[in-house]
Amino acid sequence: MNSVLIGLMSGTSLDGISAAVVRFNGDGAELLAFRQLPYSRLQRERLAGALAGTTPDEYCRLNFDLGGWLADAAIAVLADAGVARKEIAAIASHGQTVWHVPGHSTWQFGESAVIAERTGIDVISDFRVRDVAAGGQGAPLVPMADAVLFSHPTAWRALQNLGGIGNVTVVPPGGLSNGVRAFDTGPGVVVIDHVTRTVAPSLRFDEGGKLARSGSPIDAAVDEALAHPYFAAPPPKSTGRELFSEPWIESFIENCRRHRPDATDGDLVASAVALTARSVADAFRRFIPEPVTELLVSGGGAANPALVEALSAALPGEVTIRRFADVYFDGEAKEAVAFALLGRLFLAESPGNVVTVTGARGPRILGKLTPARASESTLTPR
Repeated sequence: MNSVLIGLMSGTSLDGISAAVVRFNGDGAELLAFRQLPYSRLQRERLAGALAGTTPDEYCRLNFDLGGWLADAAIAVLADAGVARKEIAAIASHGQTVWHVPGHSTWQFGESAVIAERTGIDVISDFRVRDVAAGGQGAPLVPMADAVLFSHPTAWRALQNLGGIGNVTVVPPGGLSNGVRAFDTGPGVVVIDHVTRTVAPSLRFDEGGKLARSGSPIDAAVDEALAHPYFAAPPPKSTGRELFSEPWIESFIENCRRHRPDATDGDLVASAVALTARSVADAFRRFIPEPVTELLVSGGGAANPALVEALSAALPGEVTIRRFADVYFDGEAKEAVAFALLGRLFLAESPGNVVTVTGARGPRILGKLTPARASESTLTPR
């Protein structure tokens, strides 16, 4: 199947929407265009408010408003690609996770009907719910792309996403889905970004890792944070902002200041960086026995030198870190490409979940279709 799809992703970091136009041919993928549309401060505040809990009226409005923002992203990236609208097989939209109860239920929104109306293109959305209905975690779903598109030909490889939440995929050589494992390691940049905005409200994130590099981690507070049961729980497992919430992060900041009353802003951000780096390294030591020698990092955290350096120092010595972008393409596009692939699998009526990752009862076709074309049939009155 040779097809072109648009993938849309809004992640837990709430930075904005990632949109990718991808051409699939055989088992390969060509990134034709990629664009990130940052959220405005008001948009980010509304999304953060929804994740914390808001009114039914706001949930209703925000679901449709986000659908409009996602449509804007699809239209913009399509213009960048220079591809005719009629060539697009579908838009695959992950939407925004509002709440996730692993093994029980999950909720993503960003109204697909709004995207279909605005773009005139069929939309595939709501990818996670079928896996959860089949007894799975519903996450992570990117490992299907990691196995199909980003495996090493001869060696075991791990791919670590450092978005809002961190997740790792362990992929056997040669693109085989048998043996693929993945799970959420814990926070990616969600704690780092929140701490940064707390100590420096004018900043959205610690650009260049400057704040973190100006301080030193408060190890006792990091140790206490890593004592949370999530980190010791074996895979399959998934998490999100419902666990690493603003109150949880505020408590982490308080513990840092309790252990080091004269802590600088840099010390607090460095502690958040250490938390993410050590959580990933601990996951490797506890749960990844495969002979992995290379880790490809992507997501917003891959652009933070302080985090990459801390991760390199914390990982077992035999593991070498490389940026995903140095091997393939802009790592920020990776998840949007992955959901474009899931959309392609939906159209091919092929499973999109990796059961060794999510723990579902079996392979399932993921997603729901919202056709763009209005029905030409008419109802005959009785």
